[in-house]
Amino acid sequence: RLIWPLIRLVDYHICQLIPPKLLAGPAESLRLSGLLYLMSATQFIALCLISLTVFTVVTGVVLGSAGLFSWWWVLGLAVLGYVYPRIWLKESLKKRQKQIVKVLPTYLDFLTMSVEAGLNMAGAISQAVSKGPSGPLKNEFAFVLRDLRSGLTRAEALRRMEERVRVPQVSSFISAVVQAERMGASLGSTFRAQAEQRRNERFQIAEKLAMEAPVKLIFPLVAFIFPVTFL
Repeated sequence: RLIWPLIRLVDYHICQLIPPKLLAGPAESLRLSGLLYLMSATQFIALCLISLTVFTVVTGVVLGSAGLFSWWWVLGLAVLGYVYPRIWLKESLKKRQKQIVKVLPTYLDFLTMSVEAGLNMAGAISQAVSKGPSGPLKNEFAFVLRDLRSGLTRAEALRRMEERVRVPQVSSFISAVVQAERMGASLGSTFRAQAEQRRNERFQIAEKLAMEAPVKLIFPLVAFIFPVTFL
């Protein structure tokens, strides 16, 4: 909030001159992260430039006052300042995808119960949105419901959701639903099978992380714990 006027200033005078091809990547990352409402691609580039300037000035002042000024340190931290907003954006994307994968089985359970109770697809999604946990997946299903009410077919609304999310588990679920609709299969059994599969995948991911933990502990064990034990 404090530097937002400065971001607007840099965006207006500098970033508007950037070719659209160079803005496609940041715009896509902002869209997939669900942060496109927060800032545009040009404003994100302005944030990167301001971060670069701040890191450079602070590094130069601190090193100069300490008598350790070095252009290599200034250049390295300037690059870090430019990359830092991109790191933040990448972490935001990973966090959003993890939240979607975590609550997907819950929403599939809601859809299964609603469809087996006699509701159609729109009614099932409406119940899932009203009863399901809050988060990015709830917003995406709300967008699907909006598209259905605006006249789009279920396949088109779900494909739009797949394009917005770009998560393999969601893509698999949408492909199964579209195929079941084309073949005339029961949506209830499709939702149930998908919910079970997504839940099994969550357990497999947890087991994988648990097996990776000892390997990740080797470096701190050798670097910090063993030397202290030897001393």
